[in-house]
Amino acid sequence: MSYLIDNIPHFKCWVRKEFTHNHEKYHGEFLHAIAIAVNTIPDRSLSFQVVFTGCEADLYEEEIPNIHGGAMWARMPIQALVADMTMDSFPEPMENHLAQPWDCESRHHATMILDRASSSPWIAKIDGNFYKSKYLFTVDYTDHSIADCPAQHKQSHVMYITEDCKWKGNVIALPNNRVRVTNPALWVTGEGPPNFKPSQYLHSAEEHESYMDPEITFNNLYEE
Repeated sequence: MSYLIDNIPHFKCWVRKEFTHNHEKYHGEFLHAIAIAVNTIPDRSLSFQVVFTGCEADLYEEEIPNIHGGAMWARMPIQALVADMTMDSFPEPMENHLAQPWDCESRHHATMILDRASSSPWIAKIDGNFYKSKYLFTVDYTDHSIADCPAQHKQSHVMYITEDCKWKGNVIALPNNRVRVTNPALWVTGEGPPNFKPSQYLHSAEEHESYMDPEITFNNLYEE
């Protein structure tokens, strides 16, 4: 369990350059980077530690100096990141509530790759439409009243959009109720909304009145 920042399965990406200049200029320009860690601050979007590679110099016919390679940036918002993938053009930026519908729930978190759900495409629901996406890793939260409430808890599944659309390549973070996982070897992917309702209950053994009776509480393997 990490506090505030954690290593992640690193991935190559492009960073919207305006995020490196207080949004004052460079809109529509990009810097190449590697995302190496994630930050979780309550009531904010996920943010990332990135190392710039300087590879954007390869995009220009004329030779330009590499001034960014090896530079680092902490807490780069997820809205700034675009996956390093084959694209005809860079995608349009996404509004905050579309890129990550629920903010981080705690500074205490864990990052992991959900192995049985990591290989096949995911389907992401964004603004009422469905888009094929590539899963990267998951962030889960604890040690906070929201994170530990069964009715409010959300995970952040980090992925990028692979479907041909205006957002192709954008990195996003969605909870379980905005994604569907495909794996044809293990299950048949359903259609339509699942018949679910968030639980309002906490489950605990020791709150039961039987724990007041020592004969029940200590009725273990060695009890006659």
